[in-house]
Amino acid sequence: MRSFMDLDATLADQPRELGPLLARIDTGRGREDKFSDQAPAVLKQLRQDARIDSITASNAIEGIIVDGARALQIGEGAPRFRNRNEREFAGYRDAIDRVIGDHELEPLSIPFVLDLHRTLFQHVGGRGGYLKTDQNFIVSYEHGRREVVFAPPPPHETEFLLGETIDRYNAAQRDQAGHPLVLIGALIVDILAIHPVADANGRLARLITTHQLASQGYGVARYVSLEQRIYDSKHTYYDRLARSQKGWHSGEHTIWPWVKYLASILASAYEELEKRVADASRSGENKQDRVRRYILEQAPPDFQRRDLERALPGVSPATIRLVLNQLRDAGKIAVNGGGPGARWQRS
Repeated sequence: MRSFMDLDATLADQPRELGPLLARIDTGRGREDKFSDQAPAVLKQLRQDARIDSITASNAIEGIIVDGARALQIGEGAPRFRNRNEREFAGYRDAIDRVIGDHELEPLSIPFVLDLHRTLFQHVGGRGGYLKTDQNFIVSYEHGRREVVFAPPPPHETEFLLGETIDRYNAAQRDQAGHPLVLIGALIVDILAIHPVADANGRLARLITTHQLASQGYGVARYVSLEQRIYDSKHTYYDRLARSQKGWHSGEHTIWPWVKYLASILASAYEELEKRVADASRSGENKQDRVRRYILEQAPPDFQRRDLERALPGVSPATIRLVLNQLRDAGKIAVNGGGPGARWQRS
């Protein structure tokens, strides 16, 4: 709510470097339909990969780890779970399918937010789908001890603050009061400051981010995992959020550290999407050549076959296996182990 009480003041003094980032993102959004017509098979594979990456990374940010093979099985709907981590993984699977599916997206409201939260906990028997009833805190253990870095509003204020935030945000988007991505950034700053639920506020906020991006026409999260990019830069993620929450209770905060971070994530995601489509559509290069060039020039020094399958949408596993064996026989790569879990290294 605090970011939307005086929106003109909140949006004042936009950093100059943000403009080019927003322009790059809008250009990428404008190309999404062209990619759908140009490379539908590539986008289908990217979509499958991004979904698993997003479920895995968003949980990993919170210390919920599921190994790669099981992640794929649960992502595809494995009915039995071995532990709580797998149950929480399945909850995020179901929740993200609600926000990146092809169905019509539900409008943002408190009931939608709580139902999304309920979905997160539906496999663990936790108390999902309710606003917090006890005071919660944002804490850090960076210095070896528990430190409170931000105290959200108390429980009795939560429903009012969350409702006002959502209503004012929806009105701002409807009235085009600011760039849609800037308004999304302000929304997430407020939701994370309110910390409306007892557990999984971070995961919930990331789902709302993806939901609102899709609602505003930014579909890149369907093809490139934003959560993976956040996980890869999680120290920056927490730092930029903390900077934007400083002074939030009195309305003296600034949304720009967080908005710039979010914009940089989105701009890099659109660049990755364009690169992947271009690589898959490269003229004059057959699929074996694509695999060979990727392995020798772009792949990490140590990789598994499934890494190649995810990096090379539109290329069959059989083609990848063929090229791996050819390069192994030529002495350009070496293999340790056997089967899909074998690890390969460039010589």
